Amino acid sequence: MLNQDLFDQGLATRRKVLGDAYVDASLASADDFSRDLQELVTQYCWGDIWNRPGLEPAQRSMINLAMLAALNRPHELATHVRGAVNNGLSPDQIKEVLLQVAVYCGVPAALDSFRVAREVLASTAQSSDGHRG
Repeated sequence: MLNQDLFDQGLATRRKVLGDAYVDASLASADDFSRDLQELVTQYCWGDIWNRPGLEPAQRSMINLAMLAALNRPHELATHVRGAVNNGLSPDQIKEVLLQVAVYCGVPAALDSFRVAREVLASTAQSSDGHRG
C-alpha cells in the first residue's frame, strides 16, 4: 500500500542520490506491470531505509556498493557507483570498497568451494576403491 509521504521522501532522496534524469527515466519506463515495483522501491528503499538515522548517505552508498558487487548485479552497481559519487565518495574510496569485496566475497567462496570439492572427491575416491573388484 502506497504511503504518499514516505514515497515523496523517497523520491526526493532517490533524485538526490541518483539524479533527476535516471529517476525520471525509471519512472517513465514503468508500466502497469512494473509500476508497483517502482513505488515499492521508492517508498521502502529510498523513503524508509535511506532516510533512517544512524548512517550517512556516503556510508549507505558504501554498503550498497559492497552488496551489489557481492551479488554480481552490474547494472545496479553502475547506478550506485554514480550515486556514491553524488554522495561524496571518491574514486579511491570506491576502489577500497571493491577491494574489500574481492577479499571477503571471493576468497571465502573459494575456500568453501575447495572444502566441498575436496570432501566430494575424497568420498568419490573411497567409493571407487570399495567397488573395485
